[in-house]
Amino acid sequence: MTMRETDSDQEPYILPDATSIKVHEAMKENVDNLVSLFKVLSDPVRIHILKALRVSELCVCVLVEITDYKHSALSYHLKLLKDAELVDSRRDRNFQIYYLTGPGEKMLRTIESSFQKKM
Repeated sequence: MTMRETDSDQEPYILPDATSIKVHEAMKENVDNLVSLFKVLSDPVRIHILKALRVSELCVCVLVEITDYKHSALSYHLKLLKDAELVDSRRDRNFQIYYLTGPGEKMLRTIESSFQKKM
């Protein structure tokens, strides 16, 4: 058992050894992928792109028209979303068509349901 000191007028907080080991292991886990995902999701433009792609598959040209962002800026955001496997694309003649992946749909649904209650 691991004992942690508290204020002198209180009993010590006792943490079982097995729990202490698990906590230490959790703190040592590699969380780089999770941090990267949160960074991708931290930009409102990318969240808006995900929401738009939930409505329909879209070409970058449509996103440029409805957002007033430059093609290069949207391409950058789409690349980050694609690298995170939240969106994917396919070629249709001269157009690159982007769409929400299964994990992208699930992530957006989870975010909205989790934070909608707090807003």
